[in-house]
Amino acid sequence: MAVSPPSSVRFAPSPTGDLHLGHAFSAAYAAQAGREIGARFLIRIEDIDQGRSRQEFIARNLEDLAWLGLVSEGEVWRQSERMDVYRAALDRLDGQGVLYPCFCTRADIRREIEAMGGAPQDHVGHVYSGRCRHLSEGERQDRIGRGEAYAIRIDGARALDLTGPLEWTDVRRGRFAVDLSALGDFVVARKETPTSYHLAVTVDDAAQGVTRVTRGEDLLEATHAHRLIQALLGLDVPEWDHHLLVIDDEGRRLAKRRGSKSLRDLREEGMTPQSVLETAAARAIGRAASLFGEA
Repeated sequence: MAVSPPSSVRFAPSPTGDLHLGHAFSAAYAAQAGREIGARFLIRIEDIDQGRSRQEFIARNLEDLAWLGLVSEGEVWRQSERMDVYRAALDRLDGQGVLYPCFCTRADIRREIEAMGGAPQDHVGHVYSGRCRHLSEGERQDRIGRGEAYAIRIDGARALDLTGPLEWTDVRRGRFAVDLSALGDFVVARKETPTSYHLAVTVDDAAQGVTRVTRGEDLLEATHAHRLIQALLGLDVPEWDHHLLVIDDEGRRLAKRRGSKSLRDLREEGMTPQSVLETAAARAIGRAASLFGEA
């Protein structure tokens, strides 16, 4: 009989750059949640994007977290070392007849949405019309045989027919019925990689005994996809807590691609771990106050 892992919370950075205030807040938020519910705090490295992930950033990210006083209470998993696990999960989904290859590029999807008068949903990916869902098996195999690039998508309608209605719970926002309208048939793998963020994070959270998933509110819509995957794979269902995002002086969410000041920059400026965490929390709490007209 398999032994269940101990109850856990986790912080899972992608090693594509140095951590910033938003990461500090999210990591500290997860650690605090762990203390509240008696769960261990884990760090997991989400490095399935081998084109952008860098080995040096793994060490730097872990060092920054240790400087904040946040150290994993278990082995630090790297998703790049778990591809066989994800492939097995993908095979199980395929065996249920809910997957299909999609040959559309992101540019194709964006053009299609714009032609229909819609707007891409950049926070969760472009909402896909399902065009490749209707290809015959013969055409799919011909295009794969010609070496075309493709993603593997989940047929959301067919999957929900199998599972029936699903719900999930956010500890602050309440219960949600699973609704894929903002995601469409989302990607679970690609030709060269047997997983996507959606599949890997869901499989790993279950494997590590994560009973409360804490993460930014920008990922709230993605939770509908993760709850569906859990149902299809028969995984334990955690509760979620989507926290507010830390914003910059212009009211924008912090992002590596915009050059948000890193924790290393702040350390060099003389900030202490405590002052960094207080600043991060104040920027999130200040946003909460403004939402309710108190700022």
